[in-house]
Amino acid sequence: LEYRAEGRDHGGSFDIHRLLHLAAERGLADRAWQAFYTANFAEEASLFSRDRIAEVAVGAGLDRDEVLAVLDDPAAYGDAVRADEAEAASLGANGVPFFVIDGKYGVSGAQPTEVFAEILEKAWSEREPKLTTLGGDSEACGPDGCAL
Repeated sequence: LEYRAEGRDHGGSFDIHRLLHLAAERGLADRAWQAFYTANFAEEASLFSRDRIAEVAVGAGLDRDEVLAVLDDPAAYGDAVRADEAEAASLGANGVPFFVIDGKYGVSGAQPTEVFAEILEKAWSEREPKLTTLGGDSEACGPDGCAL
């Protein structure tokens, strides 16, 4: 993903997050996230106008009429976005990006690859259950049972 640092426009993302909830309901969450990230961070056109937000959402596969209905109704998915904000705050997020790894570790801000590798390795090593298989190389019982 290209990242444009110069000349980027900034604005509120509440409407975008509302549309991401719509996208999740339609099975298009991944496509919509990718489309909005690309539009915000890699493209020159500002993302922070109603028309541009709608354009990106429709480009991700959402129905234009549904997108416009959400944008025209300030209450649509508003509670869901506020719940997301409350969850993020409870996890200690005070900026973006904020990554939660395995529900246990938080990474705030753009960090070097090594930081993510360390946390991912730590989280993986702590995964439960750690299953210990007993019985060695003995044969397992088949569909007809087994002789004991």
